[in-house]
Amino acid sequence: MSAVRRLVVEADGGSRGNPGPAGYGAVVIDAATGETLAEAAEYIGVATNNVAEYRGLIAGLTAAKALFPDAGTTGPDLRVHVRMDSKLVVEQMSGRWKIKHPDMKPLAARAAAILPPSSVTYEWIPRAQNKHADRLANEAMDAGRDGRQWEAAASTAELDAPARTPLPDRGPPGDAAAGAAKARAALAAARGGTEAGTLFEVPTAEEPASPSAEPVAPEPTTLEPTAPEPTDVSAIAGAEAAAASASGSAATPAPQVGWAAAPDLGAPATFILLRHGETALTPEKRFSGSGGTDPELSATGRDQAARAAAHFAALGTVQEIVSSPLRRCRETAAAVADRLGLEVRIDEGLRETDFGAWEGLTFGEVRERYGDDLTAWLADPDTAPTGGGESFTEVATRVAAARDRLTARYAGRTVLLVTHVTPIKTLVRLALEAPAQAMFRMELSAASISTVAYYGDGNASVRLLNDTSHLR
Repeated sequence: MSAVRRLVVEADGGSRGNPGPAGYGAVVIDAATGETLAEAAEYIGVATNNVAEYRGLIAGLTAAKALFPDAGTTGPDLRVHVRMDSKLVVEQMSGRWKIKHPDMKPLAARAAAILPPSSVTYEWIPRAQNKHADRLANEAMDAGRDGRQWEAAASTAELDAPARTPLPDRGPPGDAAAGAAKARAALAAARGGTEAGTLFEVPTAEEPASPSAEPVAPEPTTLEPTAPEPTDVSAIAGAEAAAASASGSAATPAPQVGWAAAPDLGAPATFILLRHGETALTPEKRFSGSGGTDPELSATGRDQAARAAAHFAALGTVQEIVSSPLRRCRETAAAVADRLGLEVRIDEGLRETDFGAWEGLTFGEVRERYGDDLTAWLADPDTAPTGGGESFTEVATRVAAARDRLTARYAGRTVLLVTHVTPIKTLVRLALEAPAQAMFRMELSAASISTVAYYGDGNASVRLLNDTSHLR
């Protein structure tokens, strides 16, 4: 009898609008060890939730087959257990529900043709147990929103997913083995998992899951945060201690246990940082902060604002708009808001640095007139410009307060912040935990787009910097 290789495929898909900008994610897992063997994700443009879910299933099965192309011939027999939180896809692929929608039929046929039907089983799981694939789908949609493709090297989906803890195949001999077996059984009961042998309860193709007496109507898939199901931590801890005692080893507490132990951080607050369009001062590279003349957009700046508005309208992901109080930002924000049908909120914390006596001057003119002050300013973030302007330290304090205020207000939402060079560089620097001198290592063009995502645990992820592709 040939060996059997058992894999688990977890897949998900979503659409921000249904139909709207959509993407999928899929992960292939070794059923015995819990090891991630492959990941796949893709932004697929405008589509429905169900289309994205089927595309995720197809990607996951394709990745599983690619890992073992000789399975069933010269290689081991392959058994794949698919776990998804889409009731529709699971029931249709299991043959219990008819496929009526014309868009679903070709997708289901593609999925069914990848591997022999007898080698694939399906299971519905709660969304709280599908975090890895869900995060991949969100990463793909975020990438599409930012005008790029998802990249595996940049993915953090596996880090965000709950830890998978495989159980040992065999215990120690004698009475210790019996004790360890009982402990493993208690662990499995507490986790809702298997006793031993594999991390997942993988049914064989000859034993499909029992169909429901009355099919439940499928609900649309969304990617909003869902609270994880409660886990009996005390039962798990006690069982682990019993297992360690039975095997003669000391218990080592793990930071995460099972599928539901990791906190659900939910969707991040995503800030799309749009620098305002050009003013008459921009091409001349003059200091233009909050203490100067408050110039309006030039004709070029108004065109840049219109192009940015068209870009965001095509993406369809901006849910809120917040602007600096300065005129050039308010005019840029208004162009986008008019196109998207949104209101603009003003936040004083997003205004540009007050450059004091340097307002309206070029860098060369400042060096000529205030050389010593400029040298000190470049060397020390606590030094303010000549004439009572703001230091970078003061600006960072103000911007960080605005960040905290806005992330709390817009948790889980995508917000367009229309602001200036210094606030954008500061937000990026703080997200990277970089020193203040990093401010001088970044380039930000007029009407450029940068993106930072803020998660519930306080971590941040810089997704994009100084993108001007929408202006070409």
